Amino acid sequence: MGTITTPHRAQTRWHRPLLANAVFMFTVMLVSAVGLLVDDRQLVGEPVWLKPLKFGFAMGVHALVLAWLLGTLSRGRRTGWWLGTVFAVAGVLDVGVVAYAAANGTFSHFNENTDSVARTVQTVFSFGIMPLLLTTFFVAILLLIQRVGDRALTRALRVGLGLALAGMVVALWLSTSSGETPRVVTDANGHQVSMIGAHGIGDPDGNGMPVTHWSTTGGDLRVPHFVGMHAIQGLLLLTAVLGIASNRRAWLRDERVRADIVGAAAFGCTGVFAVVSWQAQRGQSVMHPDLVTTAALAGVVALTLAATATVVVRARRRSRPGTGQRPREDVSALAAR
Repeated sequence: MGTITTPHRAQTRWHRPLLANAVFMFTVMLVSAVGLLVDDRQLVGEPVWLKPLKFGFAMGVHALVLAWLLGTLSRGRRTGWWLGTVFAVAGVLDVGVVAYAAANGTFSHFNENTDSVARTVQTVFSFGIMPLLLTTFFVAILLLIQRVGDRALTRALRVGLGLALAGMVVALWLSTSSGETPRVVTDANGHQVSMIGAHGIGDPDGNGMPVTHWSTTGGDLRVPHFVGMHAIQGLLLLTAVLGIASNRRAWLRDERVRADIVGAAAFGCTGVFAVVSWQAQRGQSVMHPDLVTTAALAGVVALTLAATATVVVRARRRSRPGTGQRPREDVSALAAR
């Protein structure tokens, strides 16, 4: 049948350090959720515990995906294990100091103060951020030299991990290219904090949107960062849905059809990521796109829908009785018969 298949399913072993990382991240998320309920301190209009909650959730989900992915590699498994372990340790350090700064009522990112809390955060970030970027890059390279499932799954993982890497890079780029002028803000303890760099462009410390607190008055690097980091989960979910649907839809049993649909979705994710990165860099809020941004997003949506429709129409036409063609089934499914 047309299900998502992994050639090495019997050998798949979840990466244990990354599983431990995920447990830590979700623990941070739960502690932060309690903090939101019992601690009313705020940093520039945002609850102090909101940032570690978001980081815990995002990094925990990402760690689970990597823990599974590294266990499916057929080549470079030892290298993948070490890369995953470095990512796991660096992630614990980085999110740990985000929670540490929150507990102390001060800023983790862009904090240039010289007090002990700020120095601790700065030191950990100086050692912890780059390993996350580099390990993601090298895991993406490992994916490019092999398949870890059928074509749809492999494509989802390659593009998704590439976008995760891009999301990290654009966050570093925008944070250093915006808000370079030093400014002084007040933390939750009433202390003055010197800040250099920002997540906001145009309005460095802007907030406004519910839950995410993305800026409604300027650009915000957290928007493209979010799209890049979480595209892989959306693409994997689509792959799973297509695999399940192929049990009932004959035209979806051809893995190339599923791969092409995932490819169209990957194009859409990449296009949205590019547009919101460009929008943020121009200092424009995601809530108030101008005509040019709206046209660019509409173009991405139109091309994505057109590509998807083309794949579906061709696949359904080939699967009709009397066309002389049968939908190709997965090799693994045929071998299982």
